Amino acid sequence: MLTLEKFEEASEIVKKVTTETKLVYSEYFSKQTGNKVFLKPENMQYTGAYKVRGAYYKISTLSPEAREKGLITASAGNHAQGVAYAAQIFGVKATIVMPTVTPLMKINRTRSYGAEVELFGDVYDEACEHAYHLAEEHGYTMIHPFNDLDVATGQGSIAMEIIKELPTVDYILVPIGGGGLCTGVSTLAKMLNPKIKVIGVEPEGAACMKASMEAGHIVTLPSAKTIADGTAVKTPGDLLFPYIQENVDEIVTIKDEELIVAFLDLMENHKMVAENSGLLTIAALRHLGVQNKKVVSIISGGNMDVITMSSVVQHGLFARSRIFTVSVLLPDKPGQLVNVASLLAEKNANVIRLEHNQFFSINRNDLVELRITLEAEGPEHKQELVDTLEREGYRPKVVQPKGTYVS
Repeated sequence: MLTLEKFEEASEIVKKVTTETKLVYSEYFSKQTGNKVFLKPENMQYTGAYKVRGAYYKISTLSPEAREKGLITASAGNHAQGVAYAAQIFGVKATIVMPTVTPLMKINRTRSYGAEVELFGDVYDEACEHAYHLAEEHGYTMIHPFNDLDVATGQGSIAMEIIKELPTVDYILVPIGGGGLCTGVSTLAKMLNPKIKVIGVEPEGAACMKASMEAGHIVTLPSAKTIADGTAVKTPGDLLFPYIQENVDEIVTIKDEELIVAFLDLMENHKMVAENSGLLTIAALRHLGVQNKKVVSIISGGNMDVITMSSVVQHGLFARSRIFTVSVLLPDKPGQLVNVASLLAEKNANVIRLEHNQFFSINRNDLVELRITLEAEGPEHKQELVDTLEREGYRPKVVQPKGTYVS
């Protein structure tokens, strides 16, 4: 069982491997939501995520014999790094099974701590099944990323820190993948103050815990499709489920598009990089439906590779109408391009890219197409630019970007 004594023990033990992540007051999100919003920046941990807490505490509870057999786990990245780093400190071997779609940065970081990495399966659940097979074959000790009460106890140390720093907290928002973090945080929070509301947050494309809560029993999803790869879990932990049922007040689901916008908001206003799973609680701030409350959003991790980051930024700018592409038609005559450019300059639009298509019409002397990608200040400025082009007879048409997550 999860006990206060174990939580207190874990909170002391994990201090050996964690960075102090003090709460950050967010003026921006507070104004946006009408609450007092604080961020718990676990993305600033040495391994880039909270997972080192549960991994280290779990390994500390093992006998020397169990550790010497070698450790194994399955993870999409953050737990992998936590186990690898903790194993390095204890001086024992660690094998990590990661889904084949895991970002290269997470793979390389895991290997940098001395662990052996094996890629298997398209999602976490497949990697986990393979890890259990290897554990049985080689006698390794399994360190499950979430379905383990010792791991959940280690993760619960976050709640201890939050409540010590902000005793009057009203709401704690917690990401949910398999449920380890949410179990630890919600259980300890309710032990210390039953009035605290704990809100679990899942990606809409992998909402296994919400489905299980609604059904009253563990539910396995047919798939887990989300850009929040760290929470792309099809089956929640059965050992954790009773604690979630008892201690979590509500589960909110978030669309992938909301995560993209949340990334921009966090990066521009707090100069923080959070991975998509870590952004779940940022996006959830707008779903609370309360005001004048003290709210803590746990940013669970920041291990995002640069290529993904670049894509998310671009899609976020399009989603916010900060960048858009418009197609205009103009006669193929000298000076037409200058006219359009001057028109846009008068409205303070910044041209990013031009595509001049002379073969738009069979009669190229009649009309050519000019596609202009522009930087705007937002939706109102974007509409003003389109209206200006329309009045000048250029027949503008906004071109939707070709992207997976932007409609």
